[in-house]
Amino acid sequence: MAKRNALGKGLGALLENDSKEELDISQVKPNSVAMIPLAHVVANPFQPRTDFEDEALSELAESILIHGVIQPITVRKVGADKYELISGERRTRASIIAGLDRIPAYVRLANDQEMLEMALIENIQREDLNAIEISLSYKRLLDECGLKQEELGERVGKKRSTVNNYLRLLKLPESIQAALRTQEISMGHARALVNIDDVKVQEYLCKRTVAEGLSVRKVEELVKEYHATGEVPESTAVDTTIPKEKIEKANFKEFKPYKDLLKERLDSKIEFKATNGEEGKLIIHFDDKPHLTDILEKLRRI
Repeated sequence: MAKRNALGKGLGALLENDSKEELDISQVKPNSVAMIPLAHVVANPFQPRTDFEDEALSELAESILIHGVIQPITVRKVGADKYELISGERRTRASIIAGLDRIPAYVRLANDQEMLEMALIENIQREDLNAIEISLSYKRLLDECGLKQEELGERVGKKRSTVNNYLRLLKLPESIQAALRTQEISMGHARALVNIDDVKVQEYLCKRTVAEGLSVRKVEELVKEYHATGEVPESTAVDTTIPKEKIEKANFKEFKPYKDLLKERLDSKIEFKATNGEEGKLIIHFDDKPHLTDILEKLRRI
């Protein structure tokens, strides 16, 4: 991707000096916004986010080439020519992909604990974090920053019950946490599964949820029946009127890239389900009315 000296209509256009001279970063003052060289920005060791999708980064890089970096990253100065990221790793990575030399940054003072807290809270406010990343961030705020659940709720603008629901997800086995990370199941599914003490039963129901496309309500019903009887009802999802070979023929594997794109754009589980030969259904799952409203709004904009 071609290198670009200016930053389009972004903050770079406002912060560039008329002479285009290189910035003397040793003169950058704390609590100010300045253009700093990307080569002098180092990763945040407290970064709570672990998943960065290549396609999304490429799209952001293209946007930066056209519009510039609209929102400055936040860094702390840790040396004469070294800045440590507090927030804005996606913007930093995308700017590097775009071939930029410098990036607008808000420079502030912070010790390690303050930096961790700022990084965690800033990342929690993002809409594209998965539920496990949010859960881990909450736990780190409790364990490493010494916050209580009441304080944590106030800092992140969430009810204590909401924070607790996220923290409970970390009790789930790794396989179910992985399914939640990849959005094979939703947080609603995971919240139902966490109410079961038997790990094997949890994993069995998780696999059925993915394979059969079970709704959150259906999983809740299965969990309720398990508590009442000690057993999980057998699956009745397979329609025996459809020949097995026809179902296997209509697996829609060639459409997987489109399925993955829809899942990413709509932030929802997507299914192609065969009903008879090559006939089938496109199923978009939602957890509740706000989630449905969000999906419909996104579809309207497509």
